[in-house]
Amino acid sequence: MPPKKAGSKLLNWASHLDDNALAQARETASMPFVHPHLALMPDAHSGMGSAVGTVIPTLGAVIPAAVGVDIGCGMIGVRTGFTKSDVGGRDLSVLRLAIEASIPLSMGNYNADVHAWDFTAPKLAELEGMAAANSVDLSHSPKWREQLGSLGSGNHFIEMCLDETDQVWLFLHSGSRGVGNKIAQKHIKIAQRLCAQWWIDLPNKDLAYLPEGTPEFSRYIKDLRWAQRFAYLNRAEMMDRFGAVFARWMGTENHLELERVNCHHNYTVKETHAKKDVWLTRKGAVDAHEGVKAIIPGSMGTRSYVVIGKGSASGLCSAPHGAGRRFSRTEARKRFTLEDLRNRMVGIEFRDGEEFVDEIPDSYKDIDVVMADASDLVTIEHELRQILNVKGT
Repeated sequence: MPPKKAGSKLLNWASHLDDNALAQARETASMPFVHPHLALMPDAHSGMGSAVGTVIPTLGAVIPAAVGVDIGCGMIGVRTGFTKSDVGGRDLSVLRLAIEASIPLSMGNYNADVHAWDFTAPKLAELEGMAAANSVDLSHSPKWREQLGSLGSGNHFIEMCLDETDQVWLFLHSGSRGVGNKIAQKHIKIAQRLCAQWWIDLPNKDLAYLPEGTPEFSRYIKDLRWAQRFAYLNRAEMMDRFGAVFARWMGTENHLELERVNCHHNYTVKETHAKKDVWLTRKGAVDAHEGVKAIIPGSMGTRSYVVIGKGSASGLCSAPHGAGRRFSRTEARKRFTLEDLRNRMVGIEFRDGEEFVDEIPDSYKDIDVVMADASDLVTIEHELRQILNVKGT
């Protein structure tokens, strides 16, 4: 749908938007260095400081809390050469348990052995080299190597899906884990301290920013880029493991990878918009430049989409990152039960338990409404429906 003007320097693509998210977006749009405007994505909802689903272009400054604490969080999907008929009749619970044994799940769970998989070493070497070349201080996270290839919790997930032609896709959602969180928290505090020191009057302390040209800004950008690369390789590592256990489950040595899409949806990058170079923060949004592929997941139990960007200038070449929460986790637990979750997951192999009730599809926006709202931002290439879901607690 075409956007609606929702305030000074604010365009909104969300047909359903809570009042708090709108208020947060207006606060962010009021920052003097925003150019040319903020874009609220169809899945926008309340977040820390800035609404999730906000695309924020800034001149000469970056807001660390707007980037968020899960730097580089995003999606990866692999289209395989297998079809529904190839996997039909096989025990999905065996595959699910194999995934859970190969990829550490939930907060604080890391790898016991970083040498267990042959394909891990090159990724660690790249990250070590990048950290050394840019003097990235990782002393706050001595176990960052053990975190590579771990999922985390919350709305992070691993899925096996079928597309509209019944082709099998491997699919997962995760970010920069504990090390990214530590990097984010460090720079959020620095930005808040500096803004207070400079007597800068902020609409919200989580809109504290780092001005370009300062040592603190340069340090943040170097650390940020490292964390974004960690998140990208973390997804790649988990997908490599997923592919290996999937192939073993299929009784073959090769999972026949035909295509791979790996995209961030919580990150900052230098781009040109409205004829100016800006720092573009996509807080819960994907790159949708013309021809660029991305992944927009639904919730557990609903459809997900592989899309191609249309390069919308007013949308800042961006698109939504998922369904977006409708109810908070606390509210979801008040409204729904384990039995409700089981009823919504009929026909899908998943981890059963009370701890997953707050992830029930009903606590999220309708993904079909989100995609309809995003029709001038992206073209849908594939529609995926899951047959297996794994989440951390």
